[in-house]
Parts: sequence; structure tokens; C-alpha cells
Amino acid sequence: MITSPAWKDRKYAVLGLARSGRATVEALLAAGAEVLVWDDRAEAREPYAGRCAIGDPLEADLTGYAGVVVSPGVPLNTHPIKPYADSFGVPVIGDVELFAQARADLPPHKVVGITGTNGKSTTTALTHHILKQAGVPTTMGGNIGLPILEQDPLPEEGVYVLELSSYQIDLTFSLDCDVAVLLNITPDHLDRYDGDFQKYAASKSRLLTMQTRGHNSIARFTDARSLGNFAEGSIASILEDVLANRGIAGEEQADWPSLQGPHNRENAAAAIEICDILGLSSDDIRSGLQTYPGLPHRMERVAEVAGVAYVNDSKGTNTAASAPALAAFDNIHWILGGLAKEPGLGECEAELSHVKAVYTIGKAGPDFAALLEGRVPVERCETLDRAVSAAATKAQTGDTVLLSPACASFDQYADFEKRGDHFRALVEGLK
Repeated sequence: MITSPAWKDRKYAVLGLARSGRATVEALLAAGAEVLVWDDRAEAREPYAGRCAIGDPLEADLTGYAGVVVSPGVPLNTHPIKPYADSFGVPVIGDVELFAQARADLPPHKVVGITGTNGKSTTTALTHHILKQAGVPTTMGGNIGLPILEQDPLPEEGVYVLELSSYQIDLTFSLDCDVAVLLNITPDHLDRYDGDFQKYAASKSRLLTMQTRGHNSIARFTDARSLGNFAEGSIASILEDVLANRGIAGEEQADWPSLQGPHNRENAAAAIEICDILGLSSDDIRSGLQTYPGLPHRMERVAEVAGVAYVNDSKGTNTAASAPALAAFDNIHWILGGLAKEPGLGECEAELSHVKAVYTIGKAGPDFAALLEGRVPVERCETLDRAVSAAATKAQTGDTVLLSPACASFDQYADFEKRGDHFRALVEGLK
């Protein structure tokens, strides 16, 4: 695990004992810190009896504490822990901030931080894959993979590749990335930012402002122009310029089987620029692009049945995330709906020419059906099993059945993974 001598004999409270919370507690204890732990679930607190103080930080005297470590899932705009900790002058932080504090005691290394509304997971996993294929010691963490503090420190010249949500950035104050990437910003999670898109955008762009002179930042021209939040002295790259200037042509995308569609061209461009900055050769980068296996639930080709392709894009949880999937295929039977994050079709509107028929599901299904009826054939299915069955009946050879719901899953599933797993199981049942 990753620890720091700076935590020794200091006091921390950890609120939330899911996986990252547990990893945080173990790292702090291993470093010799005093830890107060709390989770609303008694069974989560039980393993720490006799090892830690147990109590709700909201009822504790936090005088002298070095930090309250919370899960990124804790909504800072509404949860009472932030004003309560502020009253004691104690920072509310996350495990990524603790990692940032531990860096001084790790073997010499670099950190790549990747944020943006859409494409974070693919770009993080792709960058990690290219580095690993090239023989660079690397690991990925943050919002993907194992909690970063649970992982072993990398050897000298290793590269930590971190996917960072806005929630994690809100809990981080000293993460100075060697390469920081802002892929894109579109409205999402606005309930956490009081409905204010500018607050959300400012949260994302803080990843760039935490950098020090001489470090590299990457962003789209449109976002860079509107935000203007590069750190003074950082070296900025514009994402749109990468494929014209790094020796890897856009038409080579045909050789990257798991990176199809215009959005994956942008994800690939970000990974190419990162790896170029880190000193990899064009041949190493090209090899990684060609062998990247893709991520589950992100334009994942599940099967071909009777000449029809079935694609699981359950991670398309907003319209901006689903639009690129629509752009990547033709003759689409689109399974759409769930818990909507914004009204209307958003960026999906421009891709309707690729859609042959729509099958609506979930809470937002009726609203989407009303928007689309008369424009494309629509079937109101309510549930995923009915939608897959209906699409399988109507799809013809050469068509694609695409689950890209443009919505969160929480009206019918615990998370987008469960929704994607159900889709995969339903498709397997068609064989």
C-alpha cells in the first residue's frame, strides 16, 4: 500500500467505509496515524473495533485533526460534514489528496491526471495500456481500478495514471500532475453544483490550476478558450492538433478495433499526446492503440447474432456520452432511457440519421418516446428485456442493436454495470 511518514501521530476522521474508505483507513494506520472511523452501516464499522476510534465525525471534537477523509459520493454542497469541519478549521479531503501528500516519499515517478465529463475511463485505461505495453512501470487508479492507496508503490520512473471525477477533484488540493488532461465539459452531475454549470466546469478545471510551472496540460481548444484556467508557466497542448502533429494519422483509426467512432478518436488523441510527452516512440504508441482491448460497458461489442451486432454502451449515462456511440454505427436499433440527467436529446439530436428504430425503457422512456415519435419508429418497452426482445425481432442483417441509454441507471438498476451485465445476459440468451 501507499503510505506517508507525514501522517504519523496525526489524527484523521474517515467518513464512509466502502472500498476506498477501507483502503484509506489501512494506509493511515500503517503510517502510524490515529483514526476515527464512521459508516452508517454497523457491519462496516465492526472490523475496526479495537483498531480505531469509532464515532460519527459530526459528533466529535475535531480540534487538532489533520483532515476528514470522505468518499467522493458525499455531496459537499448538502452534507453537514463540510461546514462542521470548517468550524474547526479542518480540511475535508479524499484519498487522492492523501496520495498527493505521499508522493514526496515515493520513488521518483510521474502522475497523469485525466478528467472530463465523458471519455475519462477509456482515455485512462488506454494510456495505461500503451505505457504497460511499452514496458513502463504503471498503474491506474482514482475513479477506476483499485483505490490508489491500496496499491503498491511503483518502482523508479513509474507512471500513475489517475481518472479523476469532479467529486475527487473537489477533495484534492495539492495534486500537481506532471500531465493533466481536461477532455471535455458538458452538463452533468449538476445536482452536486446547485444546478450551476459554471461551478461544475470550475471544479473540473481545478486539475489544471493545481499544476506547477513546467508541467504539461492538455485540453480542447474550445474548453481552453472558455475556461482560461491553465496554471501560470504550464505547457499547454491543444487536443484538436494532436493527430496532425504527432506522426499518427487519423485514418489509422481503422486499425484500432476497440477505438471506433469520433469520440474515441479524441480519446486516442489525448492518450497519444500524454505518451508523447512521457517520451514514448510513435511505434510504441501505435502498437498500444492497435492492441487496446476496450472497456466493459463502453461501446463493448457483446455478440453478433443472425448478422446483427449487439453493442453494450451502458456507460452512456448522459446524452453527450451516448451521441458518439450513435455516430459510430449505422442502422441502429437504439435502446434508450433510464433516469434522465437533463431534458431533451442534447447532442444525440444530431445523430438521429443513424437510428433505424428506438426502444424506450425506464422512467424517462415516455418523455423520450414523445420526443421521437413521428421522427423514427418508436416502441415503448419500459424494461430492458422487452427492449432487447423487440429489437432482436425487428433488426436485420447488418443492423446494430445499441444499448446506449443516455441516462443514469438508478431507476431500475444499482449502477450502469448491472444494467450492462443484464444486457449481455439477454443477448447471450438470443444465441
